[in-house]
Amino acid sequence: MRLHQRGMTFIGLLFLLAIVGAIGYGIIRLVPVYLNYYKISRTMEQTGVEAKGDNPDPGNIRRILERHWAIDDPTAVDVKDIEITKDDNGVQMHLAYDDAVPYISNVSLSVHFEKTVKVQ
Repeated sequence: MRLHQRGMTFIGLLFLLAIVGAIGYGIIRLVPVYLNYYKISRTMEQTGVEAKGDNPDPGNIRRILERHWAIDDPTAVDVKDIEITKDDNGVQMHLAYDDAVPYISNVSLSVHFEKTVKVQ
């Protein structure tokens, strides 16, 4: 018999594959959630660039945002969930939301997103 064996056992390989598979499955489940967030983020950025001016109007920003929202059609949140506030520095659009996707049985993966765009 050998005194020093080398390599990985079959059970060790199965354990490693199970861990890699669980992480890979989680990544696959989260990709659509992050793609949706990037779509929302891009829509808010485009609205901020389009509404840029000396004195941006929150009502005009809301209309531009709704027009972009109808084209891109992001899910998980509605255009009404975006807070548009006006202060001395200009207008800000702010959105914070949580999104959850089912993982295995009654276990879900939850992600918190937050985005603020300043229109100046």
